[in-house]
Amino acid sequence: MSAVEEQQQQRAGAAAMDESEDEVIITTDQLVGSAAAVPASAAAPAEETDKPNFAPLSAKEAAGGRRYEIRRVRVPPHRMTPLKRDWLKIYTPIVEHLKMQIRMNPKARMLEVRTCEETEDMGSVQKAADFLRAYCLGFTPEDALALLRMEDLFLDSFEIKDVKTLNGDHLSRAIGRLAGKDGKTKYTIENATKTRIVLADSKIHVMGTFQNIKIAKNAISSLIMGSPPGKIYAHLKIVAARMKGRF
Repeated sequence: MSAVEEQQQQRAGAAAMDESEDEVIITTDQLVGSAAAVPASAAAPAEETDKPNFAPLSAKEAAGGRRYEIRRVRVPPHRMTPLKRDWLKIYTPIVEHLKMQIRMNPKARMLEVRTCEETEDMGSVQKAADFLRAYCLGFTPEDALALLRMEDLFLDSFEIKDVKTLNGDHLSRAIGRLAGKDGKTKYTIENATKTRIVLADSKIHVMGTFQNIKIAKNAISSLIMGSPPGKIYAHLKIVAARMKGRF
C-alpha cells in the first residue's frame, strides 16, 4: 500500500469519527424542549405539609400524672414562737399570691409547701422554699417577702471562724464590733450596701443581690479582722456614693 492510500484511509477514519461525535452532541434547543416536556408536578418539589400548632400547656396539664412538687424547711427551736406569731404574714403570700399549699408539721418541726391544681407557675415552689428558709434564718417576714417579688436576690451564710478563728471573749468582741452600739454598725452596712443582715451567734446571714452581698461581706470581714469601725464607715460612704451615681 502506497503512502497516498494510507493518507486517504486516515482521512476517511477521521471523518467517520467526526460524524459519530456530531450524533451525540446535544444542543441548547434540545435541552429547552426536554425541560418543557417534563410535567410541572415532577419538576417542582413537593409542598411541605402544614406544621402542627399546639397550644401551650397550663401548669395543671404540665404536671400530668406526676406527683405534686413539695419542699420541706426545718424550723429551728428558737423560731417556733415567732412563727406562731407571724403565721398569717407567712401564710398569706404563699396561698394567695403563689397559689400553693402550706402546712406546719409540729412533730417534725418542719414547714411543708407544695403545688396544687391552682398553681400557675411550677417554679414557684422553690421561691416559697427560699422565702420560708429566709424567715427561719431570722429575717423578718417583710424582708423575706422580697425573695418572692424580685428575681435577683440571694441568701449567703457564713461563720465568723470562716474569716478568722476566734474563741471565748475574742469571739464575743468580734460579734459586738459587727453589731455596734444599738445595732448602729449593722444598720450602716445594710443601708450602704442595700442588703439585710442577720447576726445569729457566730453565724452571719446576708440577703441581697450578688454584688451587694460581696460588698457587705468585705465590710464584715474587715470588722472581724479588727479594722476600726470609723475606717469601715468611710469606705462604705464611698461605696454608697458610687452605687448612687451608678443608678
